[in-house]
Amino acid sequence: MNSEFCGRTRREMLWEMGGGFAGTALTWMLAQSGFFAKAAPGVAPATAPKKPHFAAKAKRCIFLFMYGGPSQVDTFDPKPMLTKYHGQPMPGLDDDPLLKARKPGNLLGSTRKFSRMGQSGIEISDLYPHLGQLVDRMAIVRGTYADSFAHGSGLLQMNTGFIRQGFPSMGSWVSYGLGTENQNLPGFVVMLDHRGGPISGPPNWSSGFMPASFQGTQFRTSGDPVLYLKPADGVSAGQQRQQLDLLARMNELRVPAGPENSELAARIASYELAFRMQNTAPEAVDLTKETEATRKLYGMDEERTGRFGRRCLIARRLVERGVRFVQVYSGGGHGDDTWDAHGDVDRNHIKHCGDTDKPIAGLIRDLESRGLLDETLIFWAGEFGRTPSSQNKNGRDHSPRGFSTWMAGGGVKGGQVIGSTDDFGYAAVENKVHVHDLHATALHLMGLDHTLLTYFHGGRNMRLTDVAGRVVKEMIA
Repeated sequence: MNSEFCGRTRREMLWEMGGGFAGTALTWMLAQSGFFAKAAPGVAPATAPKKPHFAAKAKRCIFLFMYGGPSQVDTFDPKPMLTKYHGQPMPGLDDDPLLKARKPGNLLGSTRKFSRMGQSGIEISDLYPHLGQLVDRMAIVRGTYADSFAHGSGLLQMNTGFIRQGFPSMGSWVSYGLGTENQNLPGFVVMLDHRGGPISGPPNWSSGFMPASFQGTQFRTSGDPVLYLKPADGVSAGQQRQQLDLLARMNELRVPAGPENSELAARIASYELAFRMQNTAPEAVDLTKETEATRKLYGMDEERTGRFGRRCLIARRLVERGVRFVQVYSGGGHGDDTWDAHGDVDRNHIKHCGDTDKPIAGLIRDLESRGLLDETLIFWAGEFGRTPSSQNKNGRDHSPRGFSTWMAGGGVKGGQVIGSTDDFGYAAVENKVHVHDLHATALHLMGLDHTLLTYFHGGRNMRLTDVAGRVVKEMIA
């Protein structure tokens, strides 16, 4: 028979079409039987390890979140001009209607002393004596900016990329894209401050429109890591296993497996994970096995640093055991229990920097000594920064226009400053880095292309970076 222009004979075409129809029928039959929804025993399909888009520099991430908004001009961004013009009106006030509407006070010079640290000679505030010694491992982004003046929407943007609720958090995107290396622990763990959680609460670590399997699991740092994890008295592991198997069979009979029933599948997976976690989770947060030297490294021998130090040490133990994404909050509740320094920025930051400086430095040193820093990305940020002008005489107001964030480890090129704010620290002006850019860079370091990491929802492919974002290439080693 003669070949057609497509390179196939009529007989071959009919044979291949027949195979296609048969394949379609077979696919439908397999789907009806739940074949595609099944996974290997003991492995939740949603969280099974996945290959990155390209070779990753970081395998896991620890996100240190300073809730309330740290002041850039008192920590990582020295401004001699701010000190020089202390007490004078903010320049350009009449050119910025939004700033004028907020009625800022006069310029408030920082009382902090900045010193050049490390071989790179980057200036760091005296609020961070321990962290300053590690500046050569850090890439400090002084030109960060965001879109919201409000805590709730600012928190959501730094966590989810959007200023409104309903979107997956960064930890959820990483879990969705890479899965987790340890099926006996969650892929995404959140540890809150002992004083409470951030405003807007769980949406900050929610999986949004994704299956619930990808949401953050909140761990407590004392007692049972997860409430109600232990079985009821008198119930053995074997009995639990039988109960879960029966529950799974009943659910499969009642509701067919499929994407439209992802919440049920996620709930079944969560039961299975909770069953496996009964032995692994308590061990992961058991710090009695750590040496006294390690505990001191994190400041656990001191009252003021002990609580945050404990969370940082648990974070190290979790990533060491294959947890993909761990978020640790500093600041909880409201007012001066957070970094929200409206009343007295000096007093507020002495407190919060003092609580976190030694533990964060200890975390970096500990990861490095164990050979884990090169494959663990550390990301430090708040929801925004603070104004160079005064509020309530000695405080500072919210400012998303220019503030500092930093990354270390996990393929980050340390010992450098990226971007800058103006002479007074009010707004980013050079090499500006938006929150979307930070997210794109963090994903890139973990082997994920932010433009390819998508989830179809609402009629389009959604991403952490929405329709924007660029990888800050100078940050990458």
